[in-house]
Amino acid sequence: MPGAKKAKDATKAPWRKKNPKAKSKTSRKLSPAQKAEAKARAAKAGRPYPNLVDNMAVARKANVRKT
Repeated sequence: MPGAKKAKDATKAPWRKKNPKAKSKTSRKLSPAQKAEAKARAAKAGRPYPNLVDNMAVARKANVRKT
């Protein structure tokens, strides 16, 4: 059942998922403003530097704004 596998992957933590296949063969770096936003999220949570979840949240927020 292909749908069952998809639901299972959705519940996995980001660091446990396989890397997605590149659609455009290029990765996008966070802009300096996005890096600052991720660092602010980390500081608010009491961490000295941003982790994967902070970076993903900031990148997702930028993608939502574009569409």
